[in-house]
Amino acid sequence: MRSMTGFGKGYAANAELGIAFSVEISSVNRKQLEIRVNMPHEISALELLLRQLIKQKITRGTVMARVTMDLDEKQNLSTVKINHSLLEYLAKECSELQDKFGNQASWSIAELMNVPGVMEIIPPDTENTEIKTIFVQAVEAAVNNLVGMRETEGQELCNDLKKRGKVLIALTDKLEPLIAKVPEVLKQKLFERLKKEDLPIDINDDRILKELIFYVDRSDVSEELTRLRSHFTQLEQFLSKNGKAVGRGIDFLLQEIFREVTTFGNKAAGCEVTQLIVEFKTELEKIREQIQNVE
Repeated sequence: MRSMTGFGKGYAANAELGIAFSVEISSVNRKQLEIRVNMPHEISALELLLRQLIKQKITRGTVMARVTMDLDEKQNLSTVKINHSLLEYLAKECSELQDKFGNQASWSIAELMNVPGVMEIIPPDTENTEIKTIFVQAVEAAVNNLVGMRETEGQELCNDLKKRGKVLIALTDKLEPLIAKVPEVLKQKLFERLKKEDLPIDINDDRILKELIFYVDRSDVSEELTRLRSHFTQLEQFLSKNGKAVGRGIDFLLQEIFREVTTFGNKAAGCEVTQLIVEFKTELEKIREQIQNVE
């Protein structure tokens, strides 16, 4: 089991090319997978590769990836190109203006270098196999560290959920004998109400007995109890699936458990099981809150 929150960092460099990548990836909970990327424009062509590497290891959550690139201009990888033709043309024009207007038209090479088009930043060749290799190394290191943190936190969540699951089973064990008495309790209450109203009804009348049996059968929750026990078994199976995304499955299972317990409450309204059902739902809600952060 994995949590959906975590952080991972990765770094890789190539001294010969004079390039290095630093990658930081963090994640928070979300029903679907959403990847947000912040990386230099010069290597934007590698964004698709970054997303693919993340999707290989992560299936749910909002993932924020930040990539920084460090270049050593003294090495083989050139990053700046000067348009000498444009620079010479501008210098010639500025010299002619200075001859015409004197010092009022003063200029410098540094000022001309700031003119758009004179100096161009050359991005690294993202098709270069060596550049891609160190990029992948940095991203994979960050993703693996992120997954490691998510798994560590996920194990803590798993242990907590197992404990809470045992609490639900214990409450169900208390509920079962009480629920078995519900039909008889409701039957007695119905007799008492009829007697109180002093209605001229013959309880030996077949029609009355059929209606009474139908009423009592509707209060039987043996099927719901069987399904509830089955849900507990499924929950244990989900919690034992190491390294797999189980959040959605458990979330759906908890909805089914809630539905069964709600049926208990509806059929046994007014009986002594009500307080236990309230405790059950309270504990179940705590589990549902926890599971929102499970991948």
